[in-house]
Amino acid sequence: MRDLVPDDTAKRPFGYFVHHQGRGHAERCAAIVNALPTDRPVTIFCARDDIFPPLPARARIVTIPSLFERTGGECDMDHVPTPDTLHCAPLGWPGIRQAMGRIAGWFASDDPALMICDVSAEIAQLSRICSVPHVKILQHGDRGDQGHQAAYAGAVGLLAPFSAALAQPDWQPLADRIHYAPGLGIPAITPPDRAEARRALGLDPDRPVALLVSGAGGTGFAQAPMGVAARAFPDWHWMTIGATQPDWHATQGGNLTHRGWVDNPATHVAAADLVISSTGNTTCAQVLAAGRPWIVVPEWRYFDEQRLKAEALARAGVALHLPHLPSSAHAWRAAVTRAMEGHDPAAQARLVTADPAADTARWLETLARDLWSAAPPTRIPEGAPE
Repeated sequence: MRDLVPDDTAKRPFGYFVHHQGRGHAERCAAIVNALPTDRPVTIFCARDDIFPPLPARARIVTIPSLFERTGGECDMDHVPTPDTLHCAPLGWPGIRQAMGRIAGWFASDDPALMICDVSAEIAQLSRICSVPHVKILQHGDRGDQGHQAAYAGAVGLLAPFSAALAQPDWQPLADRIHYAPGLGIPAITPPDRAEARRALGLDPDRPVALLVSGAGGTGFAQAPMGVAARAFPDWHWMTIGATQPDWHATQGGNLTHRGWVDNPATHVAAADLVISSTGNTTCAQVLAAGRPWIVVPEWRYFDEQRLKAEALARAGVALHLPHLPSSAHAWRAAVTRAMEGHDPAAQARLVTADPAADTARWLETLARDLWSAAPPTRIPEGAPE
């Protein structure tokens, strides 16, 4: 291999795989790419190019087929077992071959300094097999399986887009390779105060507001429990943003409104007196930044990601974890009382940092420089004793 110096490394591209479920992966990517040095080219591989915040001109998106959505050309071979080292690798899928081929071809043609994987155990392992150092995004969940462990073991670094206070106990063996970036993916700006946010949204400045937030990674919460909550607190204004699922039997009064997808979720969070949400990364960062009383209700995700994230938030003392939305008025009253009385804004403030994207960019640049400029090991002459 040719000798490399730090200046040479600085001119080589970073690769970045972005999973297209939800929005958090793309938001993290944009935050990092915008914070990298202006001469660092980045090639992003994703099944969608319409989910990204603005990116600099030095970043390009290569659209690849989805790794898990059928296109019609599959020849299913489901009778062949999937090895434990893989998660989603069905045989006979042309889209997967095309996606992996484009990434591997780019590895060969563009000689990247680093590959960032957010997230896929298979692409992380592909990077290692192709002799490209990769950084794996670390997410909560029950990920002790061989596939995740192989991806982690082969990584040169692990990027956790949240505070070290939310680390899972089973990550201790990985501790020396983890970079924590609390709040990564949300703008590095101070959220509006409650009064300002309410003026912006046209809300009553004095009436209590409860906000329920569903992210983009799933189908959202059912509406019936929200109707129960609104009837249990008739003096409050109950409001939802994001996806919700209608229930034909839901009884919803006039103090419950559904706003759907909004362009300013952080303003809605800042306007609330209480937030009820799932535990997607962007939502969590916005609530922590605003410092609001908080009830977390995990949605279903692979590997129990949201459940273990909710447990971590509860351990840190920043949110009340419920396994599901309350199903009665008295259960809602008890939950709201516990969340309001247990609120610790100082604990929430400790879990966010001022500019996690800049810190992460410096970490990635240092990692790449150190990897490629390291002195090679001394070569032992043939025939010499070991």
